[in-house]
Amino acid sequence: MNKWIEEIIEAGEGYHIEFKESLEKSFIEEVCAFANSSGGKVILGVSDKGIIKGINTDNSFRSRVQDSLRQLQPYIDVGIEIKDNLIVVDVPDGNDKPYACSRGFFIRNGANSQKLTRNEIIEFFQKEGRVRFDELKNDKAIFENDFDERAFENFLNLAGITHSIDKMSLLRNLDCITDDNKFTNAGVLFFARDIDFLLNHAIVVCVLYKGTEKVNILDKKDFKGNIVENINNAILFVKRHTNVQYKIEKLQREEIPDIPDVALREAIINAVCHRDYFDKSANVLIEVFDDRVEISNPGGLPSGLKPSDFGRKSVARNPLIASLLNRINYIEKVGTGINRIKQAVAESDKSSVEFSFNSGFSVIFRKHEITPEMGWGEKWGEKWGEKLGETQLGIIREIINDPQISIVELSQKIGLGTTAIENNIAKFKEKGILKRMGAAKGGHWEVDPEFAIFLKENLIPERKWGEKWGEKRGEKWGEKWGEKQLEIIKEIINDPQISIVELSQKIGLGTTAIENNITKFKEKGILKRVGPAKGGHWEIIDESMN
Repeated sequence: MNKWIEEIIEAGEGYHIEFKESLEKSFIEEVCAFANSSGGKVILGVSDKGIIKGINTDNSFRSRVQDSLRQLQPYIDVGIEIKDNLIVVDVPDGNDKPYACSRGFFIRNGANSQKLTRNEIIEFFQKEGRVRFDELKNDKAIFENDFDERAFENFLNLAGITHSIDKMSLLRNLDCITDDNKFTNAGVLFFARDIDFLLNHAIVVCVLYKGTEKVNILDKKDFKGNIVENINNAILFVKRHTNVQYKIEKLQREEIPDIPDVALREAIINAVCHRDYFDKSANVLIEVFDDRVEISNPGGLPSGLKPSDFGRKSVARNPLIASLLNRINYIEKVGTGINRIKQAVAESDKSSVEFSFNSGFSVIFRKHEITPEMGWGEKWGEKWGEKLGETQLGIIREIINDPQISIVELSQKIGLGTTAIENNIAKFKEKGILKRMGAAKGGHWEVDPEFAIFLKENLIPERKWGEKWGEKRGEKWGEKWGEKQLEIIKEIINDPQISIVELSQKIGLGTTAIENNITKFKEKGILKRVGPAKGGHWEIIDESMN
């Protein structure tokens, strides 16, 4: 088998490559789509999964291929080449667009072909031109200096492509470098070390504001890595700075974010993938406010997509970028992203979503106002001027339990990034309810006495099981249980296989103290051990604890 063909098949289907096991009716659609896009190759005799099946290559069969190609109007010179038991149909980038076949007009959209009306194709090329940003050669990039081997290896892992394949051949087949080994813009976005220098407008900017207006910036990050890193970092930025609620059902803990993970991921990938990269005046911008998250990118709806078709039809502005993201499963299926966002938000019911596509495109997630169940929220608002959320409550609780706790330890216990912890502590300091005594190492926190009394009067353990336990613990078990006992039970419910050592590390008590408390729980008929110390698990006996 020809090595060049082997490398193409190993890389799989993409924006410029299509496999066909036989000369079926859709063959001419693929040819038509390549002619209306940027050209490509249809390889006959290979299944969709890249399995070489072989095909008849005699003169009679080749005549059938030629007859099928004559359906294409206007005429275009298509090359046919025999490679062992395969036929390679080489379709050039047509100069007389749009092209049509007997089944209609088609255009390439990522790794798929999509049927369009002739007017839509004409409008598409009138507005967008025949030049695609992602396919253009980047004259600033020098492959030898700018290529990031680590990003390339990560791409291979995500795409499931063998590492033994020739690097340069694969990059050409992916359309990330040209025949003279120069980066294309898509190649820069995916595999260059420093896109800030090569494509400054392609960085992703994330901003956290205090309150609901663009006045006070609490955190700002400019992500300048490759496109995959920027997507991942932007998602993490938003998740660090938005709330997560926890729901405990029996022995399982479920995390419920303000914005569903699926919706957030789809919105950020959509902004990076489908932005107008010809517009150098703006970046993808992600803004986090107290009441909403806004994700915006330059470029409204691409040509060929009407407002009435939004969410029902897909036209990729950057089909090569879309194809590469599809290879690594960042895009599941072309045209499904908007509906996935809508569905995830509807199922969560923690936020709403709005779309805007005038001069640019934006997605706005508005957080739903949630009324606290326990009463302390209203009292906090009256006394301290704003509501205290679950996250802030958790920070104060940990500080009261351990005045010497560090920022890193708070981050680990609460499940927020250190920056978010510091932002909340800064707010507590502004309110005068918290201050730091001594150095960062060796010092301790002090909570305002009036505020501490306020919490003691109004604070009830945050979980429903804790609330029930807190009300009944004195009358049911004959004594009051402290915060440490509550935490031990909480950790066991979250992880029934947790060990004594792990409990000691999480709670901040010695192993002897943990064992003493567990002995007490066993005596009260609250807890029992099932199985050996290694491989067994804890079981809550009293159902009112769950």
